Amino acid sequence: MDTIAQNRDTRLDRFHQASWNEPVIYELSKPGERGVLVPQLPSETVAAAGEFGELPSGMLRAQAPDLPEIGQPQLARHYNHLSQENLGVDSNIDIGQGTCTMKYSPKVNDRLASCPKLADMHPYQPDCTAQGILEIIWRLGGLFKEISGLDHFSIQPGGGAHGILAMASVVRAYWADKGESDRDTIVTTFFSHPADAACPIVKGYKAIVLPPDAEGLPDLEAFKAALKTGRIAAIFMTNPEDTGIFNRRIAEFTRLAHEAGALCCYDQANANGLLGITRAAEADFDMSFFNLHKTFSSPHGCGGPAVGLVACRSALRAYMPAPLVEHDEKRGYYLDFDLPKSCGKVKSFWGVAPVAVRAYAWIMSLGADGLKTASETAILNNAYCMKKILAIPGASICFPEHQPRVEQARYSWEGLKKDTGFGTADVQRRIADFGTHYWSSHEPWVIPEPFTIEPSESYSKADLDAYCAVLAQIARECREQPELIKGAPHNSTVHHISHDYFDDPAKWALSWRNYRQKYDGYFQPKKK
Repeated sequence: MDTIAQNRDTRLDRFHQASWNEPVIYELSKPGERGVLVPQLPSETVAAAGEFGELPSGMLRAQAPDLPEIGQPQLARHYNHLSQENLGVDSNIDIGQGTCTMKYSPKVNDRLASCPKLADMHPYQPDCTAQGILEIIWRLGGLFKEISGLDHFSIQPGGGAHGILAMASVVRAYWADKGESDRDTIVTTFFSHPADAACPIVKGYKAIVLPPDAEGLPDLEAFKAALKTGRIAAIFMTNPEDTGIFNRRIAEFTRLAHEAGALCCYDQANANGLLGITRAAEADFDMSFFNLHKTFSSPHGCGGPAVGLVACRSALRAYMPAPLVEHDEKRGYYLDFDLPKSCGKVKSFWGVAPVAVRAYAWIMSLGADGLKTASETAILNNAYCMKKILAIPGASICFPEHQPRVEQARYSWEGLKKDTGFGTADVQRRIADFGTHYWSSHEPWVIPEPFTIEPSESYSKADLDAYCAVLAQIARECREQPELIKGAPHNSTVHHISHDYFDDPAKWALSWRNYRQKYDGYFQPKKK
């Protein structure tokens, strides 16, 4: 990094990430250390109620939980160290997170979502004691009826792929009710999200994946051939696809699917360039899901918490996950479990309430015109980045015959690889030295040396210039300073992760207890 002078015009700032080699908190634990001394119960309370009151014996632990014992300063230091090894919207420009739609979430929305009136609620409270949050969820659903043009909604799914799984569950319940179990196949497209094939497969369906044509659009003739089988239960399509290409013939696909009796399911995880511009109903979809934790500004959450809101036409309400949030003058806001044909619950409880609150606050603060402006800005930012990136020697775009893109684009370093021997993995390692990152692509790489950029509407022109300048600098280094690239990253926390580790379940540990079991079982010498 010392070779790069600080330049305020391009923002190639000096960067060095803290690297603490921080142990897990259990390894910092010392018997007897305390962060808070909990007051002892008064003797009169113990005498009146007993040490544990009226708790049944089956609810009492045989021994205290195995929690780390650590003082407050050590605890604060531990989590501060971990935070210094992180990247995120508050510390770097993260438009390189591919299709994840990273954007700024106003801090006031976090205050609303963490309000004690919400945070201290229990999901099993009676409806009459939860009118506030039920009203917010119900009103949020009303907003999505406008955004999608559909009639009913559920916030039960816990993420985007989970929203697709919920739609696949509704499809299966629908056809089971109709007595057409021979409809055992779904159709998706090559550049739709992989979950659009995987989730229906989990529900027992076969998947036909449509190849792209020369322009990058789903092959219409292949679709017609698939429909002729007579076994199609539904189509699951992302539009625009992960390439950023919008299928302008989408209404033709839904028309043909409906003529064949199939349901039409819309994956709108890539909706950030469509709000206020086009709707699922106008494309004649029967169901759609949206990411509240991405498109609608609730933080991405590093895999969770999240909400994949599902909306549907009236004809599919009976099959939606139960319960649905409803309202009438007599009962107020309530959870409606009266769905005898429901696909059932797809998740514990009824949805991630704080995510719904953040999304509701964001939509209400922008209004209809603001949502459309956000999408138009995202499209403009993407077009601007495309022009900057395609000017970098060695960079190209997939399907150049279809130049326009919506909210993101999938690029290629194929030219750079041919010229220098360095490809997207090398750029990915080096970019960490600039305090940022990027996402390459779903694997296997069907586009040579791919990378995907989604600027969203949150980033200024200066931010976009800075990020594109980093890409240009790295491409220049690949040609002029190959040894620098070979040794990268130099100033980042993580250097190289062995993917072989993740391919061996014997080495996985999802908890401290699991780690200790595996450590003792696999790594410690067995006693004779």
